[in-house]
Amino acid sequence: MDSQDKEIAELKGFIAELKTDRTATKEKEKREAWTKYTSMSMVFIAVLTAIATQRAAKYSGATLVLLNKATFQQAQASDKWSYYQASSIKQNLYETLHETAVKEGSGTPVEIAKREELFKTKIKKYTDNKEATYKEAKDLESLRDEAQTKADASSKRGANMGVAASTFQISIAMGSICLVTKKKWLWYLSLGLAALATYQMIVVWMEG
Repeated sequence: MDSQDKEIAELKGFIAELKTDRTATKEKEKREAWTKYTSMSMVFIAVLTAIATQRAAKYSGATLVLLNKATFQQAQASDKWSYYQASSIKQNLYETLHETAVKEGSGTPVEIAKREELFKTKIKKYTDNKEATYKEAKDLESLRDEAQTKADASSKRGANMGVAASTFQISIAMGSICLVTKKKWLWYLSLGLAALATYQMIVVWMEG
């Protein structure tokens, strides 16, 4: 009987210890139930990080395209200004030759009339060319300035979106540390950083 009583007592003790362990485990799980929400929040933040990173890369690509466009339009405008200057030089040359011919007064009336007609035709041609070239050059410079302005704005948005992506990454790091150390305030800090980064991302989107 003593042996049976002893075994029963040991069994009861084992069951009591098992119940105690299970109760302690349940209490621990209950206390740390918030860590599941921490893990879920890290997944959402990781998704937002990917979106912010992708958008930042898109803005950077758009900036390069716009800068290349501005450079090309500047080159075209420079060509137009060179043509404008060439037309001005030729016009000045014809005007000088005309003044010289008038001063010398050489040639018959018919030749003088033909020369005057040729001079007027040439001058009109170069004047028209200069006016058209001037307008084209100015239009190209306007397009260049517009592309440069858009490139600056895109670069700024890309930089701001990059800051949002970096903030998301810091938020994830804080959440990871929180899961390891089980310090709830780190989770709150992580959520605060994620909220700040989300606000930054929305602001950039609203800018264009």
